[in-house]
Amino acid sequence: MNMATATTEQPLSKLNIFSGKGVQMRAFHITWLTFFFCFFGWFGIAPLMPLVREQLHLDKGQVGNIIIASVSATILARLLVGRLCDSLGPRLTYSMLLVVGAIPVMLIGLSDSYESFLLFRFVIGIIGASFVITQFHTSMMFAPNVVGTANAVAGGWGNLGGGIANIVMPLVAGAFVSLGYVDKANSWRLAMVVPGVILLIMAVVYYKFTVDTPRGNFSDIQRDTTAKKKGTFAVALKDYRTWILALAYGACFGIEITVDNVASIYFVDHYKATLVMAGLLAGIFGFMNIFARGLGGYVSDIAGRAYGMSGKWYLLGILLLLEGLGIAYFSQAATLTLAIMTMLLFALFLKMANGCTYSIVPFVNKQAIGSVSGIVGAGGNLGAMLVGFLFKSENISYSTAFLYIGIGVAATGAIVFLSRLLTAKTSDIPAVVDTELQPA
Repeated sequence: MNMATATTEQPLSKLNIFSGKGVQMRAFHITWLTFFFCFFGWFGIAPLMPLVREQLHLDKGQVGNIIIASVSATILARLLVGRLCDSLGPRLTYSMLLVVGAIPVMLIGLSDSYESFLLFRFVIGIIGASFVITQFHTSMMFAPNVVGTANAVAGGWGNLGGGIANIVMPLVAGAFVSLGYVDKANSWRLAMVVPGVILLIMAVVYYKFTVDTPRGNFSDIQRDTTAKKKGTFAVALKDYRTWILALAYGACFGIEITVDNVASIYFVDHYKATLVMAGLLAGIFGFMNIFARGLGGYVSDIAGRAYGMSGKWYLLGILLLLEGLGIAYFSQAATLTLAIMTMLLFALFLKMANGCTYSIVPFVNKQAIGSVSGIVGAGGNLGAMLVGFLFKSENISYSTAFLYIGIGVAATGAIVFLSRLLTAKTSDIPAVVDTELQPA
């Protein structure tokens, strides 16, 4: 076995974020930290794009294609790792992903043309599949009454890596310039080696210090053959709830990673902010993950205990509606101050919706958590890819693109709310004991 201390413990029914005791909490802290650095590497180049744009002479359409490419590979990668989690377990799957993903992160600095940069940016996107493994692993380690909160906190703290990258990477690039290792125009090339090396380190940490379940690794325990037969990718595909959640996740997480990609350029071009200031402002958006996504999972768990699964679904619909309205107001902000205020507003609802979505995922099908998580996660990236086309259009300004996105997100919230209203069981509104709140 990977760890001699692995025991036949059960999933935890309480989340104590200040504890590192036991295989469950050790896995929790290592997985969110690993996910943090995955996001850091995934979006490390985003705040440096003004430098890349200038050096490689990129036009708006090419920048738009790069934004689309950065999230496209993640779609297929999330579907694949979801299935690998169900079969190999999260420990091996995560370790392999980290090693493979570190390579393009470190080598993107070798790009000397639009085409080569586009290819590297596309391949780096596979790191985004780390989210599926993170959610799968925490779902294995925590009981149904708290799994929503655990998933949301782990996901939120990991997503924070995107915001920190916006703040830190311009400083890393500047540090290399001040030390005389490289000039400003090429500083982005050397800066990207840093997150790549960190990913390799985390691969070793994950392999050596985590186990797949409280009872041990998949390779060391007996797995129910009946469960394996039922836990198929097809089962997840046939459940309409999987697709509603995928749509919802496209409208919250898909928009989050889009903002991570375009915020710095938007603040530079639209409000004439400096590179460091734009990175800081974009970082504030990402930094809200330190509490907002966890808050969404926590409130969703409360709604579930009070009103059954319908409470979770209705909450998700309302959060998406408020997010959409906030984005629409952001798009019309006339001053930088107002833009910051409205960004914080829609960021709160967006990140809470992220947490709420994945507080529902573990309850769709217990035997196919990895597959459901992968499909829903892929839906998030598909949403980002589709809205990316708005930002590459020569006929649509970034402000107009955000307005269209706000309208679309609000409409998605209405769809989520109405879909549950039409299909909910009368026994779970309200529900003292709701069988749906036991993983299916």
